[in-house]
Amino acid sequence: MKSSKTSFFTLELNGPEFIGESQRSGKASSLFWPWAGANVSLLALSYGAFFLGFGISFSQATLAAIIGTLLSFLLVGISSLAGKRSNAPTMVLARASFGVKGAVLPGVLSYLIFVGWETVLVSLATLATGTVFERVGDIDRDLALIIGFICAVSLTVIGGVLGLSVIMRLQRLITVITLIMTIFYVGLAVDEINWTLVNAIPDGSMQGFIGALIFAITGIGLGWVNAAADYSRYLPRTVSSRAVVGWTVFGASIVPIVLVVFGAALSGSSKELSQAIAMDPIGALTQLLPTWYLIPFALVAILGLVGGAILDLYSSGLALVSIGVPIKRYQAAVIDAAIMLTGTVYIVWIADSFFYPFQGFLITLGVPIAVWSAIFVADVILRKSSYDENSLYNPKGVYGAVNKSSLTIMFVGTIIGWGFVTNSFAPWLSWQGYFLAIIGGKEGPWAFSNIGVIFALIIGFFGHVLFSRMRIKEQES
Repeated sequence: MKSSKTSFFTLELNGPEFIGESQRSGKASSLFWPWAGANVSLLALSYGAFFLGFGISFSQATLAAIIGTLLSFLLVGISSLAGKRSNAPTMVLARASFGVKGAVLPGVLSYLIFVGWETVLVSLATLATGTVFERVGDIDRDLALIIGFICAVSLTVIGGVLGLSVIMRLQRLITVITLIMTIFYVGLAVDEINWTLVNAIPDGSMQGFIGALIFAITGIGLGWVNAAADYSRYLPRTVSSRAVVGWTVFGASIVPIVLVVFGAALSGSSKELSQAIAMDPIGALTQLLPTWYLIPFALVAILGLVGGAILDLYSSGLALVSIGVPIKRYQAAVIDAAIMLTGTVYIVWIADSFFYPFQGFLITLGVPIAVWSAIFVADVILRKSSYDENSLYNPKGVYGAVNKSSLTIMFVGTIIGWGFVTNSFAPWLSWQGYFLAIIGGKEGPWAFSNIGVIFALIIGFFGHVLFSRMRIKEQES
């Protein structure tokens, strides 16, 4: 890859342009590290409590975790094929389905999602550190927060700004260290599981199971579709497509599935722990630990969350440049880092009730992102040959300036999707769910299943297949 240095801290100078043949190298197995590093997080343990919160049994939560995680990352794996085929970032390749100018809309939405989540992840890492050191008792909480903030921000900015070469090295280290220390955590906490209580949890309704399944899809994997090609674009086109999909799904899925299931068992064994997780997802997990492991736990918490934040910061920089902002990728990443810093400082030290409304904002954006993700995946499946490189940068090329059918599908899918979800994170989002009266209302059995996300995915995928299949054949002819 083109760079200004050859050391560990190699600056990637490539941006949204295609990667030349001489710069393409590696194996599909290299995709294991960025995706594993981004998803080896103790937050997945807390997800187990959230799954049981849908009123379902442990076995149902396990099934929902497995199916939802694998399905969501299968979408990520398929999207990774686009990067391998044509060696460009995701939001550049989106121009094939939306048009060169029309792709600005999903690009802006993706940028907001990336910046939002990197801010949330770094904030969680900072807050988790404060909770841990507060329990240790020897360090002032504000000082502990500053320590966590510096560690989380430093690693995130180093990886996100310097680029893919550094990310691959950092994610390998993060994955190995976090896996080893998470195994220690599991060993220390496994005796807290009361299988009699866990197995006594009764089965829930089908609506509750579907709600947990959708939570797994949206909360674990779906948000990575708009970044998938960013990490496969340096691979040679001769690399096996099955291997690209397989290593992406395996690397991203294996640890979250295990941790969600283990977390569900812990939460099912203790109502107190389950309630505490709802208030403090990471810090609550320290209740099960001896004092001597709290400092290593803080390291695990920081590294696990930073692994995802690094990928978000890198892809947010690519997204910003891809929508037409006339700056370099690393300069865009610096701008995004500044926004992330500001947002984290506000969440951690200023706001009293900002975090949950902000989560509601991200969920609201998640519906149109679901429509876009389905359109992109359908487009990748429909195409049988590589993208026309020149046309991706030329509004007068075969992909055109604006694809009205894709934008219409995204609009329709978003309106329908918002109509079938409820968002309780902020009062100003209570307008959502306006179609729920059809299936029982906002207090009915489907109210909190977020079935609108599934509708958004279905509309996006089949709508694109229906309206763009012949157009894609004409483009490839």
